[in-house]
Amino acid sequence: MKVLQLVTSPRPFFDQQVAALEEQGVDCTVLGVPGSHGGNSDRSALDYARFYPKVLSAVRSAEYDLIHANYGLVVPFAFAQPTRPVVVSLWGTDLMSDLGWLRAISRYGARRADAAVVPNRTLSRALETEHELIPFGVDTDLFRPISRRRARERVGWDTDRPVALFPYDRSRAVKDFPRARRLVERADIDIELRPITGVDHEAMPYYMNASDVLLVTSKRESGPMVVKEAAACNLPVVSTDVGFVRETIEGVTDCLVSDDDSQLVDGLESVVEPGRRSDGRDAIDGLALETLGENLHGLYRRVLERDGSAARRTGVGHGV
Repeated sequence: MKVLQLVTSPRPFFDQQVAALEEQGVDCTVLGVPGSHGGNSDRSALDYARFYPKVLSAVRSAEYDLIHANYGLVVPFAFAQPTRPVVVSLWGTDLMSDLGWLRAISRYGARRADAAVVPNRTLSRALETEHELIPFGVDTDLFRPISRRRARERVGWDTDRPVALFPYDRSRAVKDFPRARRLVERADIDIELRPITGVDHEAMPYYMNASDVLLVTSKRESGPMVVKEAAACNLPVVSTDVGFVRETIEGVTDCLVSDDDSQLVDGLESVVEPGRRSDGRDAIDGLALETLGENLHGLYRRVLERDGSAARRTGVGHGV
């Protein structure tokens, strides 16, 4: 099975999705939108205009079985070719965007697609169209408990103070670093706030295990995946009620979800002072990357069977 994966910008969880599919024998080609995106900057309309012929050229040059559009912004380009079935995955900041046109494109794509996918119950409740709920997977081999002492030595933190990890660029307004700083300043404990950005994905487990709590103060999130990864490390989480945070750490010890500052401060004080770890790794059982790959591969097969395309790999080409 050959699949063309369209994406705005590859993210670690997307790269892991592709790797999980390839473990299932799916041959994936990733095509990203030209240009760069980071912080509060966005790609230009010209970048997306350049993407259109790239998609058409890719479809003409290879015998793909289906197109998988990952994120609402690339949905129109998946439908730019008329011959392959389309799977649409919505990540959250598309379906729940402040931009009405992006919400409209995302919902339109989900309705028109041969199959639509969302990663959590919050998005599932927001999408009226028939769809599949397939959570993002977590690399539980990479994100695992490590001793705090060993982790701090690895990342070079020479401190005995408790650390609250803020895993974002402090300049991104939606992440609300000023609120995180206020919460730490109000807490009646000696705790240090450490923002982390630009760290290689493979190094993040060490920063998580070197910390005493993950602090998320985002105004909105489609995830965040960092909460699942922290749970896999048994790192306590104190977070605003965004994305899939509540459903991820519901019932997990030494974690708190609230939009009230006083409760968030209480959460910091309660999980940090004893120096405990959570039992989050048990809570994310079933979210391994292998399960993600199996679920998506099964969905692809069902789409191709419905489309009558199961025999496509016999050598019959499909021109555009």
